[in-house]
Amino acid sequence: MVISDPMKEDFISVRMHSSLHGNHHSGAERLCGEEELEDVSRQLLQRALTHERGEADKVFLRFDSVPSRSVCNGCLPDMQTIEVDSYHDGRAAAMELLEAAGVSARAAAMAMDSLSVGAAPGGANMRGAMLVDAETGRRRESDPSRGVRAKGMDISCGAEKMLRRALARRGLDNGHVREAMVLAAKVISTPGIIAELCWSDDPSYTAGYVASANGYQRLTHLKPAGNERGGRAFFVRPQSSLAEIVDYLENSFLLVTELGRFLESRRWTGDLDE
Repeated sequence: MVISDPMKEDFISVRMHSSLHGNHHSGAERLCGEEELEDVSRQLLQRALTHERGEADKVFLRFDSVPSRSVCNGCLPDMQTIEVDSYHDGRAAAMELLEAAGVSARAAAMAMDSLSVGAAPGGANMRGAMLVDAETGRRRESDPSRGVRAKGMDISCGAEKMLRRALARRGLDNGHVREAMVLAAKVISTPGIIAELCWSDDPSYTAGYVASANGYQRLTHLKPAGNERGGRAFFVRPQSSLAEIVDYLENSFLLVTELGRFLESRRWTGDLDE
């Protein structure tokens, strides 16, 4: 990654968090210029008010100025879609992908089980992500309800246009995929993190992904339709510094300006190495 041109205009970080009946409802964030602030704020507010879970009853918008010299330029990971017939097959394929990235079978299974039943206390969804030891499967986040949040990332206008064209050719140009790819770019650039596992808590969206140095590998099914359990697991190297990982995820800024490769989709047949 390279540091953005310090002569460029500063950015504004816009973060939205909404709740419904006291529970997490939705969240999103953008990095934008002053001239885009009104449109971006409107888009995020509209997202909270038109979500498939219903209209949020509390919406918070936060605005922070970010010097351009503090923003790193980055690249999206390579993307490949792996087609599976069921979420059972999807989770088996995800296990293979995580092990190929260096995650132990035990750690992958423990994280998957936690996401399946709700990783927060009481079986609720976490507000952020689990930090999971990639060898032992032990959870290392200090707050099991909040977890850790990947913040401070977005995609430039030019890169977003190219991304949308590439995704549209594959029938995948939707907010779930675009935002997940940008977030994955931030996560896998984090020193100490070797992989991410994610599927959405939106009940109608069953796809998910594994992201690592091997790319963003999208799985067409990772949970049953109608299920509201979901979230993220970030797998960390043993003995890595949690303080440094959390600081990078939550306090640094990444602007995606380049795309990775878009690989042909493939069908999972029980062995991704075939």
